[in-house]
Amino acid sequence: MSERHIHMAGHVTERHITRAGQGGDRDVFEYALLRVVPRVERGECVNAGVVVYCRARGFVGARTHLDEARLLALDPRADVVGVRAALGAIERHCAGGEEAGQAAADDAGRRFRWLIAPRSTVVQPGPVHTGLTADPAAETERLLDLLVR
Repeated sequence: MSERHIHMAGHVTERHITRAGQGGDRDVFEYALLRVVPRVERGECVNAGVVVYCRARGFVGARTHLDEARLLALDPRADVVGVRAALGAIERHCAGGEEAGQAAADDAGRRFRWLIAPRSTVVQPGPVHTGLTADPAAETERLLDLLVR
């Protein structure tokens, strides 16, 4: 099913609507970018990772990639080692198990919600977006390539 929309400039666009039971093997997922904000007062940031959550599959995962040159262009005195440690901690938190510490006992949704909570640290989550996917792990990698690398 689709809807036609006519914009002010006369352009016609189609929007496909997926109803319950019509999504095939795809499930809803949520994701947020991880941003590195070396100087909070300036508001400049570098995308450094993505966190993906798919409730239907009990999946939460994070992939990170820090472009050190971009970070140092924003702040030559940025704590690169500390930022890498924080990004690594987020990946371990998502993976669960002993590496996740106390969060290991939490379900995927609770771990995701904790990671996307607003904070005023150097590594911050961006807004949450949604989509449909058949493979949340592959989606995590695709979003990393598309939005971070």
